[in-house]
Amino acid sequence: MAYEFIHYETKGRIAYLTINRPERLNALHPPANLEIHEAMSGFRDDPEVWVAIITGTGERAFSAGNDLKYTAEHGRYRDRQVGRAPFGGITSDFECWKPLIAAVNGFALGGGLELALACDIIVAADHAELGLPEARVGLVAGAGGVHRLPRHIPLKLAMGMMLTGKRIPAQEAYRIGLVNEVVPLSELMTTAERWAGEILEVAPLSARASKQMAMTGLQWPVDVAMNHSYSEHDKMRASDDVIEGPRAFAEKRKPKWTGT
Repeated sequence: MAYEFIHYETKGRIAYLTINRPERLNALHPPANLEIHEAMSGFRDDPEVWVAIITGTGERAFSAGNDLKYTAEHGRYRDRQVGRAPFGGITSDFECWKPLIAAVNGFALGGGLELALACDIIVAADHAELGLPEARVGLVAGAGGVHRLPRHIPLKLAMGMMLTGKRIPAQEAYRIGLVNEVVPLSELMTTAERWAGEILEVAPLSARASKQMAMTGLQWPVDVAMNHSYSEHDKMRASDDVIEGPRAFAEKRKPKWTGT
């Protein structure tokens, strides 16, 4: 499918989604949100791809968040007769247990950071800046930012970022555990692909079960989470890969995962 505001392609088991609005610092508006949602829904439902990398076009921005110029010109999203999708396509009402990697190639601000927070791994270029500046324009980070950020970093640090709207550099984001790795921009996609490759070394259904159990279990006490039933875990237990893994280990060879 051809898209106007994103690029989407697959290479082997990896899907690549690139936000393509560099003239607006890859800021997101309803049509872009819809395209991201459609592409990521296709990724989620495609049995041939197991990991996705999300990034932005250019060197300046992963995404500067909500396109306020578009909002000022066209009115509020709910007033427009366009297809509806969560902000950023995946920040809410989107269930995907396949691993997602954000390759932050510049500013990840407001909704841009919310989009990155909806991913499982964040790799950032060393010149990137991250923040939730919504309060500076009379808004809140309502696409998950106010809820996800305090789950990713200590509460006081999250509150400091949200209540002041200040940005932090990539190195500080790494120090406080907000991103997994910081590298020069020239190495960003190679690094994201290395993470994807390492994920692909594990059984795909095990990765999905681990993600579902970890993320869903956050809402319960540990004893409740441990005794809960998880659909992805059930799929893993019934798969051929649960036999292939121990067999490959015993035969001292790399496993051949099928995801079935």
